[in-house]
Amino acid sequence: MAESVVGFLIKQLSTLLSQESTLLGGLRPDVQFIKDELGSMKAFLRQAEAKEDDDSQLQEWVKQVREVAYDTEDVLDDFAFRFARGDADGFFGRVGKIYKSTKNLKARHRISLEIKDIKARVKEISARHQRYQLLYGTQERGPSSSHVASADCDIRDQALLIEEAKLVGIDQPKKELISKILDDHSHLKLVSVVGMGGLGKTTLAKKVYDDAAVKKQFQSHAWITVSQNFQFKVIIRNLIQQLYDEIRQPAPPQVDSMDGIRLGEFVKDFLKERRYILVLDDVWSLDAWEAIKYVLPDCNIASRVVLTTRITDVASASCLVSHDFIHKMSPLSYEDSWTLFCNRTFQSNGCPSNLEEVCRKILKKCEGLPLGIVTMGGVLALKDKDRIDEWEMIFRGFGSEVDGSGKFDRIRRILLLSYSDLPHHLKNCLLYLSVYPEDYPVRNVFNLLDTWIALGFIEEKEGMTATDIAMRYLKKLINRSLIQVKDIWADGKLKECGLHDFLREIIVSKSKEQSFTTVATGYCTRWPDKVRHLAIHNFTDNPPQGFNSLKCLRSLITFGQRG
Repeated sequence: MAESVVGFLIKQLSTLLSQESTLLGGLRPDVQFIKDELGSMKAFLRQAEAKEDDDSQLQEWVKQVREVAYDTEDVLDDFAFRFARGDADGFFGRVGKIYKSTKNLKARHRISLEIKDIKARVKEISARHQRYQLLYGTQERGPSSSHVASADCDIRDQALLIEEAKLVGIDQPKKELISKILDDHSHLKLVSVVGMGGLGKTTLAKKVYDDAAVKKQFQSHAWITVSQNFQFKVIIRNLIQQLYDEIRQPAPPQVDSMDGIRLGEFVKDFLKERRYILVLDDVWSLDAWEAIKYVLPDCNIASRVVLTTRITDVASASCLVSHDFIHKMSPLSYEDSWTLFCNRTFQSNGCPSNLEEVCRKILKKCEGLPLGIVTMGGVLALKDKDRIDEWEMIFRGFGSEVDGSGKFDRIRRILLLSYSDLPHHLKNCLLYLSVYPEDYPVRNVFNLLDTWIALGFIEEKEGMTATDIAMRYLKKLINRSLIQVKDIWADGKLKECGLHDFLREIIVSKSKEQSFTTVATGYCTRWPDKVRHLAIHNFTDNPPQGFNSLKCLRSLITFGQRG
């Protein structure tokens, strides 16, 4: 998030600095310094934000960068508001010959002091940035290998956790996938399993991979967890090790010194006369599939690849020929959800009658997400079945439970992987959805797109309208299994969308943590020091007290009471 704030601010500063020299007067060197220092930090910010949850000092540094960027943006807004010409267009296009006005000398002096104060803060932050660069280095993309390794363990734990609870609703998709794998098609065939985190893609793939009929059909078997931080040589060496372990032979020692090309040729030569099945679990990019695809021979002996991914485009772009197959994971039906919930919470003994009402309300929050149901059931299994107040407390405190406090930490980290993988402009768009109340679908999609445009979340592209770009952003978030399609029009166009309850609570928590949005009720009388994007739920006709004090407000949206 800090990366996106800084990126947007750098654009504003660049536009301001491109104006004629009299526009900034003596402030030009200070503004240039702020822009240059923030620019040097920007490349490091994505890596820092990926690690901040595990490093309190790094978390504090990211927070300081975000706050100084916000404060700089506020000063620029004040600068434009007080000195802009009224007849020009655009944010900085409205800024005229501001230093010719004498009536604003006091305001100009105050803004000058604020700019110099920001410069001093940026100097301190920059010094800390240099120290962190020595510790962590600078990467433009992707989280650290240790961070990804931890995430991979979480995903494997996810499969085991669901397995412990005797996952229901899996028999039919398992049967379907096995039939696609064991058919008589003689060419290399790809089967993709796609869906949001926590739906059980890994569990389903493991059930298919371990099936006795599947094991018997193939001579070579391998399971590769690809993950976000795809490293080709590491993946291929892992594949080679599994292939040799299966035949109970040591891998040739020269494998460790081979480059990527030679490793690929080695695998292709090993598999060219074998019927093999390979599972590529947790694939995040088409580039990763294309790199691995190159080493897989297709020798008309009916080999198979099973690929799991959260990203629809990866699944569809990898399944390009008619015999390939895509399985889209769906949430569990209500009946299967209730069975899974009872299996996990009451060890298949059925729900006590005194708890049934509150349990069904809690289950509704999970919206058919197996990992959510299993995690929630594990928490509730420890509660006293005679203390209904404890169960009601879990229901009422659902949001605070999912915000990283511990009980739901596993599912939070798994779902946050999809958020962390987003480019900065898409993070802004997703975080803005935290303004919507629980179970409140976005019914006017074009209003949402117009808001994104007005708030500056949309990057301009030559030859495309802002609305087209905004719609492309929305489709990318849907493609990444972050936004759910709730309804479509008869012509197939998007009519209604929204967030899964678990993901919504995580996004609300993330947005609050990053001072991005503030959600209040119509009865709120006290506000945080700086409110940027405000949502008022249960809004009445009378504005809340103290509303006029919100000087940094960028947007306001209200939602009335729902009966």
